[in-house]
Amino acid sequence: MKTSPLIISAALSAALITNTAFAAKVVPFQGAIAEETFQTEIVNRALTALGHEVGSINEVEYAVAYKQISQEANSDDINFMAVNWAPLHETMYSKVGGDEVFYRKGNYVEGCAQGYLIDKKTADQYGIKYINDLKDPKIAKLFDHDGDGKADLAGCNPGWGCEKVIEHQLDEYGLRGSIEHNQGQYSAIISETMTNYKLGKPILYYTWTPYWVSGILKPGKDTTWLQVKYSAHPVTKSTRLANGADYGFNVNAMRIVANKSVAEKHPDVATLFSIMSLNVNDVSAQNQLIKDGQGSSVDIKRHVDSWIKANQKTFDGWIAQAKAAK
Repeated sequence: MKTSPLIISAALSAALITNTAFAAKVVPFQGAIAEETFQTEIVNRALTALGHEVGSINEVEYAVAYKQISQEANSDDINFMAVNWAPLHETMYSKVGGDEVFYRKGNYVEGCAQGYLIDKKTADQYGIKYINDLKDPKIAKLFDHDGDGKADLAGCNPGWGCEKVIEHQLDEYGLRGSIEHNQGQYSAIISETMTNYKLGKPILYYTWTPYWVSGILKPGKDTTWLQVKYSAHPVTKSTRLANGADYGFNVNAMRIVANKSVAEKHPDVATLFSIMSLNVNDVSAQNQLIKDGQGSSVDIKRHVDSWIKANQKTFDGWIAQAKAAK
């Protein structure tokens, strides 16, 4: 019995629809700093390799990104952010729906440290080991650069999440009267801090890894991490490490967060997001290149090209596993 040409045509059409159903529009989000573009673009490249249509990166405040992605919980599109700091961003993540509206599996970049540092010379000379030590007005005044008697802390941008931890700890440790939390554009504030360091002045600042600051002001050589005498964090109960040290902040992981529907409608993408893993030192190295003047979109594209070429086997492995999930 011969098969009707119409049946064959219908079958072919159905096959074509099935094969193209996996392709989707991708809307990437990140914070408004160039140092997050590298890890976002690596995800974009992987999504492109899977056949999805990747749009331009939306640089917005984190809270805005979470809200917009959450609103696409049931979308056929793929909305994602590769810089979900966990647990630092947990309040923002939960506020708009948490696991009910987001897909989040795996850790993309692990070992992201945060905390307070001072120059090693001052730390050694005055025996400063804890941020709590700055409750002493004489110690705090060492870091006073504007003459108000308070230590000047190069702090965290509003909206990043870290600023809430700092503000909470200033109250909890009774440091409000001895430390001034300077906020604004972090890049400008930390540049001023580095200028003070070069002039031989004591410095106090907040920073994180991966970022280029610790590549210039090297902890253990130029600077010293300060600990806290007990955990006081607005999101987590404890920031104490397994070795007993406590720097006031949890060691975070950057996770990829996407709209919930990705799990069901795009199993290839869900698998990709769950298995991608980027070494924190690779991100720091790329951030240093940005600091050295290689911060244009062309430069960052070249950095991504170089990373993929150097890690081609790993990258191809992600794509193979993701395609198998279809």
